[in-house]
Formats: sequence, C-alpha cells, structure tokens
Amino acid sequence: MKLLLDILQGAGVSTATGLRPFLPALLVGALAAGDLGVDFDGTEFSFLESPWFLLVLVVALVATIFLRRQVETPYGEAALSGIGIGLGALLFAGSLDDRHDTWWYGLLLGAAFAYLATVVSRSIIGRVRARFQSQNETGAAAALPIYAEAAGLVVAGLSVLFPPLAIVAVGFLVALLLAGRRRSEQKYAGLRILR
Repeated sequence: MKLLLDILQGAGVSTATGLRPFLPALLVGALAAGDLGVDFDGTEFSFLESPWFLLVLVVALVATIFLRRQVETPYGEAALSGIGIGLGALLFAGSLDDRHDTWWYGLLLGAAFAYLATVVSRSIIGRVRARFQSQNETGAAAALPIYAEAAGLVVAGLSVLFPPLAIVAVGFLVALLLAGRRRSEQKYAGLRILR
C-alpha cells in the first residue's frame, strides 16, 4: 500500500511540474524540508529539499516572471517543458527513494507523467491564448501562465498531502488530451469532405 501511495504521489508531483516547473517543485521541496508528506533526507535526492536548490528554484521562478515575453515564445515554452520533465523525473524518483530501495523506474515514470502534462497544457494554453488574442483580450491571454502556475501548485500540494488525488489530475489531463485529438480529427474530417 505504501508503494502505491508513493507512486501516486510521484505521479501527482511530476504532473504538476509538467504544467509549470518551478513553483510546484519549490512547494514539494519546502514540504520535504518540513517533513510534511514527503521527505528526501537520507535519499539520493536529498538535494531536492536543500536550501541552495530551493533558492535556485526561487531565482528561476522570478526570472521566468520578469522574462515573460521571452518565455512565452515557442523556444522558451520548450525550455520550460524540458525543465519540468526533468524536475518531474527527479521528484517522482525521490518520492520512491524515501521509503523504497528501488527508485530508478521513478525517473522514467516521472518524465512520462510530466511529458503528458506538458503536451496537454501547451496545447490548451496555445488554443486559449489564440482565442483571447483574436478577441483582443490581451490581459486575459497574459494571465494564462498564472493559471498554469496555480494549477501546478494545487496539484503538487494535494498530491503530497493526499496522494490518491493524483488519479483525478492525471485522468483529467488524459480526458483533455483525448478530447483535443477528437476535435482535431473532426476538424480535418470536415476539410476532407469539402474537397
């Protein structure tokens, strides 16, 4: 049962870093430093709760806020996605290494869950941003990263404190992914009919 809870916790926190990397990782590291729901002490991943690593996350978070225009380019979003996938892999493996000897598969699963969240969130944010910009609602479009940060923070916090809720977060992302693909297939099917 403990293994299942640790896997769910890892799935939730890696999903959160796939949404936005720095704030969820910072929350998980801070909770681990206080031994609240997760603890990386005595593991290969003890650096995830160390003060210097948390400071690096804070600096990176502040930098992305101030460099928002550069971050919201395709290259900037891709860089954030890569960082989120890496952090998700580390946090998942760290969640397993806390109470179990075998943790290496957490790197693979964490990267996979973070990648899923990245793909879905980039697709949704891209579509919503385009819709807002077409309606000249630039303020609403600019707030989208804040919503993603908040979603990542909530998913990370709830996954650490109550790991089974990760099932809801992952299930919601899978449902959004399938709905987006269905919508895309219908759109292209309509275009084929017009020929």
